[in-house]
Amino acid sequence: MKHFFVFFLLISLFSSSILFLCEKMDFLALSEIPFNPRFEINSDGTLMLSWDRPNYPVLYKIETFQKTTGILEETEKFRSLYTSYTYDNAVTLQSVSLPIFYRITAYGIFGRVQGPSDKIDNPLFPSLIRPISIYDYDESKKASLMPFLVWHKVPNGVCYELEILSGNPDSEGGITLSKGNHLFSTRQIFTNGYQVDLRPFQNNPKLYWRVRALGLHHEPIGEFSETKPIYVDKNLPIPDRPLINDFDLMPNFEQPLYPAFDFIPLNGINRYEVELTTKLPEVENNKEPSKDRAWFKILENAITAYDEYPRPFAGPYYWRVRAIDANGNTIGSYSNTKKFEVKSREKRVRLAVFGDSITHGGGAVSYSPASLEYSYNTYLDIPAINLGRSGDTSTTSKERFTRDVLFFKPKNLLILTGTNSLRTSLISADDVISDIDAMERLAKENDIRPIFLTLMPINPENIMFAFQIETDPKWKEKLKKINDHIKTKPYHIDLEPFFYDGNGKLSAEFSIDGLHPDIKGKMLMAEIVNLHKNLIRE
Repeated sequence: MKHFFVFFLLISLFSSSILFLCEKMDFLALSEIPFNPRFEINSDGTLMLSWDRPNYPVLYKIETFQKTTGILEETEKFRSLYTSYTYDNAVTLQSVSLPIFYRITAYGIFGRVQGPSDKIDNPLFPSLIRPISIYDYDESKKASLMPFLVWHKVPNGVCYELEILSGNPDSEGGITLSKGNHLFSTRQIFTNGYQVDLRPFQNNPKLYWRVRALGLHHEPIGEFSETKPIYVDKNLPIPDRPLINDFDLMPNFEQPLYPAFDFIPLNGINRYEVELTTKLPEVENNKEPSKDRAWFKILENAITAYDEYPRPFAGPYYWRVRAIDANGNTIGSYSNTKKFEVKSREKRVRLAVFGDSITHGGGAVSYSPASLEYSYNTYLDIPAINLGRSGDTSTTSKERFTRDVLFFKPKNLLILTGTNSLRTSLISADDVISDIDAMERLAKENDIRPIFLTLMPINPENIMFAFQIETDPKWKEKLKKINDHIKTKPYHIDLEPFFYDGNGKLSAEFSIDGLHPDIKGKMLMAEIVNLHKNLIRE
């Protein structure tokens, strides 16, 4: 037995030496083997990235980079978004509505042996202004007479225009509806999916569909998507439950402290109920509410449910949605159940962000905080928990400070609140300043470093168009007084100067609705904060 052990040890040392020499002296010419990356779109709309591999065991590091705004000279052109590892020469990538690229590096037992590769562009991004279908209905997977049509989100698309045709359009792409084979179109779509009613056209032997994104004023954002056929089977059951909208969630998705729940509605039904539980429902896709549900909310003409209550306690949560009639009876059945997890935090977090909807997330009128590409928290170099809540004034932020912030007791807290106070003449600048000072005292009393962000300008005309809400005509004077006070604080970051247009208002380049920064605006906010990391203590 002893001789066998010695023999085994010698063989292992010899093998390791050979491997070491192979890697360090590159006998196998690994560094010269090209990755030859290639992409495929999976049936669920995700991307598959694959590449050539050597006849040698290696671990691959897949880095995903996000392109920055390019506005700040001090900021690098790209920043790391997330990193994954695999022993396979293929990886599934979540679709993200951002300009991103990938890089592959191969590691052997003793270190790097291949790469890093050249920048690999996401092939979906050049087409993000042209929607890409997720659900296709071909001869192998036919549609019912009321199928869900689903596509990848277009950044800053406020709504979408869908067209149903009896044949190919007059021309592929473009921004105008077809004249020759046009059957139906609608612009009343405020998410990246729609349950279309094909019953009026069921005698057509073959149908086609395409979709394009529109802006706040129904101006086109890019072109129509590629025209897709719809093969219909009249005998298939018609979907009778809403569709959970989790198609383009950011990787490693985490709900903010106040969750938001998105779904794609049923055609012609405007009333829904969303429920939240801490364990799986008794029966999936049933008609009855869960017996021990923790929360529910009834929605009218809405496709996002905002939880009014914070969810700070660690563990799994489950949510689902059903369509209901005026008496609260289920129409069809509940949707599939979706799970999210609140992490356990055994020690104080280094950083949290706190404030109103600008912190909570969302933008471009139609995107909720569940779309993390519209959250500035996503682009911070230092990971942070999101304690924002939509609708806050400076006063309501102050009132929930003890409950929501002190539960986590972060070492540092980025505070941005008061923008909603600018919009109303009922709240003065002095009121906001008093609230800011009160939150500063609470933070310091609890060993939290408060880092205040100056308020950004707003655009009253765009606010009126988007929300039909009047803005206090004295908002500029209030903004100056509040920000002048914030800039007296020992820890503050000045966002305001970067967001103006030529008319002294919030630039439409950063915010479609005149209030909430969109993707580029949220990126810029984070890039400014990232340049002040010295304010954030360890």
